[in-house]
Amino acid sequence: MKAQPTPPRKLLFVSRWGEILDIAYAASLEGNQVKMCIEDKDSREIGFGFLKKVRDWKAHIDWADLIIFDYTGYGKECEDLRAQGKLVFGGTEYTDRLELDRDFGQSELKRHKIKTLPYKEFFSFQEAIQYIQQHPNAYVIKPCGETQDIKQLLFVGSDDEGLDVIRVLKAYEKSWGDEFGTFQLQKKVKGVEIGVSAFFNGTDFLAPINITFEHKKLFPKELGVSTGEMGTSMFWADKSPIFEATLRHFKTTLAKQKFVGHIDLNCIVNGKGIYPLEFTSRFGYPQILIQRSSIVEPIGEMLYKIASGQQFRISVKKGFHVGAFIVVPPFPYNDKKSFELFSKDAVVVFKRNAKEGVHPMHLKNVNNEWLITGNTGIAVLVTGSGLTMKDAQRLMYNRIQNVIINNGYYRTDIGDRWFEDSDKLWSWGLL
Repeated sequence: MKAQPTPPRKLLFVSRWGEILDIAYAASLEGNQVKMCIEDKDSREIGFGFLKKVRDWKAHIDWADLIIFDYTGYGKECEDLRAQGKLVFGGTEYTDRLELDRDFGQSELKRHKIKTLPYKEFFSFQEAIQYIQQHPNAYVIKPCGETQDIKQLLFVGSDDEGLDVIRVLKAYEKSWGDEFGTFQLQKKVKGVEIGVSAFFNGTDFLAPINITFEHKKLFPKELGVSTGEMGTSMFWADKSPIFEATLRHFKTTLAKQKFVGHIDLNCIVNGKGIYPLEFTSRFGYPQILIQRSSIVEPIGEMLYKIASGQQFRISVKKGFHVGAFIVVPPFPYNDKKSFELFSKDAVVVFKRNAKEGVHPMHLKNVNNEWLITGNTGIAVLVTGSGLTMKDAQRLMYNRIQNVIINNGYYRTDIGDRWFEDSDKLWSWGLL
């Protein structure tokens, strides 16, 4: 983390909600000149005291050697900047659409000869309810467009007749009405949920491939509301049958689009096949932070090499890598009054003066004290690595015990899925 890149770069981070703070901060500690812009008004205090903040990122384009965008929706800006000769790490209009338009993402999977699960897109709740009544089955409700950022709205049904999904659709109709937008009903299948991802340098994927297992529910044993994510386990691999059967097929298309960035494909796999669910054509959170903790080269220089089209192998630690969020009220809900009452400006306290493996999320730095800010209640991510999954878990949870956050909570089972999932994956020939 403290290694000096040669030479230092001028890096401009453009962030939607400040999620990229840890990467930008690490790049600054490596000796780079770093500026960060956060566009969401309620999140702009994030990063104060950690690094230099700017309000208008466009005023700093000429200053930057590299511009890094941390979210989807900036594809047009990225393409325009590349056309001007700027080095950019970020998406394209095509890759934005892969993630934000679920129907388009599924159609592109089919166009690339990749098997997909049956799904149907709806514009009204009543049409969806009638469809389930006519075609009883277990379904998943997947919001499209901007609504998909509200992770609590994703609903995975368990009733084989779809009755639980009908009840949820009726509740959404009462609470959202026409503002919900389009959504998909996707047939549910049983299996192992797994993500495959890689960095792309404009012409090709870079090795190694990253394999991830997300833990999305609020409570251990996958109980409670969907949060987007509470933690992730992962490992790096030179080869992946899942990658070869899915994401690899997009190499020519991504090269044609001049995509430079990180792309992930979440899948359900079982003994019958591999079924891609959705794209994340940007950094994943907390994925990129766990990746950063397992990459053994300066992250700022690595991003620069990718953006400049260099072909190289990313240097990573062997073994397994895990990360768990420590969050505070009202997470995973957005309630400004509760946040200000219970969590705003709460101090992140360390029992010992050791911050290794602790990654700042929605924090500001005041007199060398880490204080919680923003409005969502994500305080820090804590990571651990080891040659076995148990070693990685042990290190991560030992580090968590060193962190005191008033009203903080986290999942105690991040990585446990591996012990059963790995047996299934081996038996299906997918590892």
